[in-house]
Amino acid sequence: MGANYLFSLEPTFTQGLVLGQLSVIVLLGFILKYIFLDSTHDPFETSSYQAHTNHDFTLRAQKSDIQEVETGSKCDGHESVEWFNILLRQIVDVYRSKLRDDLTGPEGNEIARKRIEDYANKIRPAGFLDHIRIHSIDLGVSAPKLHDAHVTSDASPKALTDIHFETTYTDTLSISLSTSYLFNYPMTSFARLPVSLTISLSQFKSLVTISPPPPDSPAPVLTFSISPNFTLDLTTTSLMGSRAKLANVPKLHELIQHQVRRILAARGTWQVVLPGLATLSAVQEQAKKSFHDV
Repeated sequence: MGANYLFSLEPTFTQGLVLGQLSVIVLLGFILKYIFLDSTHDPFETSSYQAHTNHDFTLRAQKSDIQEVETGSKCDGHESVEWFNILLRQIVDVYRSKLRDDLTGPEGNEIARKRIEDYANKIRPAGFLDHIRIHSIDLGVSAPKLHDAHVTSDASPKALTDIHFETTYTDTLSISLSTSYLFNYPMTSFARLPVSLTISLSQFKSLVTISPPPPDSPAPVLTFSISPNFTLDLTTTSLMGSRAKLANVPKLHELIQHQVRRILAARGTWQVVLPGLATLSAVQEQAKKSFHDV
């Protein structure tokens, strides 16, 4: 009999309770979909996000780099590595130039922006993120700076000598983008949550170690690695939502910082094959063997 109350023509408490709950659910659905979420086919139709670049900081960074190159760096008890900083700066400038197809000004920046946008959409999880649009990029004007070089070695006869550097990188490196998080329930592409971001590098600091290969190594390589206890400071500005927008959500900043740190920690070791002594395939085979032995 209790089930019949729900379908009776006379108003009952059960009918009122069910209708009330349904109306609240429908109301919440409309609020989420039409105020915070975006149900349009064009995910960038309602975006009012405008990226910006800190030109004053760019000029200060350029001036600081020139002064450091002119004066050099001398640290008590440590070897000066200013010559290496100048070389490293020139190498980084070559990478920046090639990313722009050796073009300067807006034309070169557009080529670099398009390349980064294509790469971002190539690796994005298509089931969760909509097309990523890169609004602007700043490839920076500086390069990582090494200082306080020192040597460490064991007392054993076959001990290897490691070289350590303190590394600091402060630059105008930044990227501005927008995308949408896809909601696929209760149906595919039910709604989108537009997200606009600007991510800028504030500072990166770490201990860098250069390790030579053992003399008896079957595939000798020179190993560069960063300390797992590095310092990474990112500045993130964000807008989330369609008509009603949430600005600078702290959890989103923490998520981005955590993911960047995780990627750097996982890829913080680089190996350079010594010419004439090993091949890339031999090094990869040796790495797999060492992994299985562990």
